[in-house]
Amino acid sequence: MKIASKNLSQLQIGQSAIIDSFTDKRMALKLLEMGCTPGEVVKLNRIAPMGDPIAISVSGYLLSLRKAEAATVLVSILAANI
Repeated sequence: MKIASKNLSQLQIGQSAIIDSFTDKRMALKLLEMGCTPGEVVKLNRIAPMGDPIAISVSGYLLSLRKAEAATVLVSILAANI
């Protein structure tokens, strides 16, 4: 079950969410090419010691994103993670 919407940069380590949409068209194109498509489940795996970048699991692989890039991805948190 999906709950509240947030941006991807607001997830906590171990939380999973479903990608809903993007706020930046240019960044959306890059992320779509890397498998971050609407409806895809993402999980926050790691956060660098200084808080940037973050590592997420998406489409079967680990992807590293800057917080600013992750902030352009709107997600719905999965209820099991609340």
